[in-house]
Order: sequence, then C-alpha cells, then structure tokens
Amino acid sequence: MMKLKYYIFIVLNNNIDVRTLQRKIKNREYWRINEESRKRLVKNEKLELIDTVKNPILIKNAVGVEDISERMLQKLILEDIPSFLDELGEGYCFIKNEYKIKLGNTYNFIDLLLFNIKYNCYVVVELKVTELKKEHIGQIDIYMNYIDENIKTVN
Repeated sequence: MMKLKYYIFIVLNNNIDVRTLQRKIKNREYWRINEESRKRLVKNEKLELIDTVKNPILIKNAVGVEDISERMLQKLILEDIPSFLDELGEGYCFIKNEYKIKLGNTYNFIDLLLFNIKYNCYVVVELKVTELKKEHIGQIDIYMNYIDENIKTVN
C-alpha cells in the first residue's frame, strides 16, 4: 500500500507522464529511497534534498565494462546526463563537469557541479569508484565551502 501511495504522490507532485512512471516502477525507484524518506513522502512531510537521492543510482553502461575508472564513470554519466539528473530527483540542473576552482596556489576540479532549483542550492558531486573514505568527505567539504564562499549568492 505504501508503494502505491509513493507512486501516486510522485505523479501528483512532479507532474510526470505515464512513460516516466513506468520507468520509475521498472527501475524500482521506491525501493532505492531509504525507508524513512518513503514514509515522509507518503505523509506529505517536508523533505530535505538528501531524502530524494536514490541508492543505488542507476547509470547506463553501454560499454558493458564492469571494472571502470572514475573518468569512465564520468563519461557514462555525461553521455546521458538527463537520465542521471532524473535518478537524483526533481529539480537538478547540470552546470559543468571538471569545474575549475583555485585553492591557494593550485587548481582543483569538481567532477560535477549541479544546482537544484527546488531546494535553491548547489550540489557538488565527487565521483569515486572505491569505498568512501574520510579524506573524500574532507575533499567534498572543501569544495562545498569554496562554492558557498565564492559562487553562491544571497537571495
């Protein structure tokens, strides 16, 4: 029953067509959102941006290679950016890949920089094909702080 309520909710709130709904059902979207977020969605409670991200995120792999590098993962995402943005949820816009920022005397590159219109925030995506480590989180924090201090404007 909750699954049916979930799909009714996303149809009504996101104005999706039958084909999009069929794709979401086929890709088991309901099961890829954490249980707490599903309950909040069905109860029509206010969601945070993180509540809308699916786990796992499905990325089309036309090359069929299982062992891929971060560069290959980025290429697969960029080949079908609309599908990737749909996987993330509503309101995502692609800004740039390899977004160049200067930290001190060196240049760094954010793998993907997105913006979410619905939540009015930038989203930093750092692609990793290994297990997440503390230093990865530190790197993302640095990138997010840079965006907040240098790119983000106050509304």
